[in-house]
Amino acid sequence: MNKYILTFSCQDSIGIVARVTSFLAKHGCIVIESSQYGDPHTNRFFMRCEFTTDEDSIGFDEIKRNFFIVANEFSMKWKLMHTKQKQRVLIMVSKTGHCLNAILNRAAMGALPVDVVGVVSNHREQEEMCGWYKIPFYHYPVTANKKEQQEELVLNRIEKLKVDLVVLARYMQILTPILTRPLEGKAINIHHSFLPSFKGAKPYHQAYKRGVKLIGASAHYVSDDLDEGPIIEQEVMRVRHCDKPSDLVAIGRDIECLVLLRAIKWHIEDRILLNDHKTVVFS
Repeated sequence: MNKYILTFSCQDSIGIVARVTSFLAKHGCIVIESSQYGDPHTNRFFMRCEFTTDEDSIGFDEIKRNFFIVANEFSMKWKLMHTKQKQRVLIMVSKTGHCLNAILNRAAMGALPVDVVGVVSNHREQEEMCGWYKIPFYHYPVTANKKEQQEELVLNRIEKLKVDLVVLARYMQILTPILTRPLEGKAINIHHSFLPSFKGAKPYHQAYKRGVKLIGASAHYVSDDLDEGPIIEQEVMRVRHCDKPSDLVAIGRDIECLVLLRAIKWHIEDRILLNDHKTVVFS
């Protein structure tokens, strides 16, 4: 049995779901999960459909070729994916390793079905961990006058490894358009704050100074603007008046791992569709 995921967005109109499901039925596809959403503000329609076919029936290339007709009818932005193919993931990290460890651990256990092809860092603190997991480690230090050259090296590594998704697992560098432009919709960042509040550096310390009672973390797609990319997932946890900044940091680490893992899982399952500066998440 083959399993596929079809996702698309287009201008909303009558008959889209009927046309798509009729196409799948005509080609012997069995729908096992389907989600759709029509945004009344943008008049855009979004759909994710997971379906199966028999081994000896229609194949991936034939489905893709025939669906072009339907896609053209509605001017769809669409994607068809075979679930058997693991996505190739590159992780970027600086000194702090809790998110990196969470990803590598889930991947090693098979709970996160990805192929981690390498870890890029501007420091060496996490090199030993990568060695333990037998993951290639690439050290590209950043200096003030060579930031662009460093990003060119990173981009070259991404292209050589044929990376599908880049994960910034507490990579504490502001990316330039050298990376943000080619990685649009293909790079997820974890920000240790409940965006849009407390952007930039040391958000837990900012939150402590404001006396917040809830702290959180946000996973979002990377964009040219710092911490402004489309938000994928967020989570919060209650804190007390007596908690110190170090307590908030410790509590926040657990939230960051949870949120980032959810975002990665949803991305590799094609559950996230971009809707202007927002996302539609069929979780």
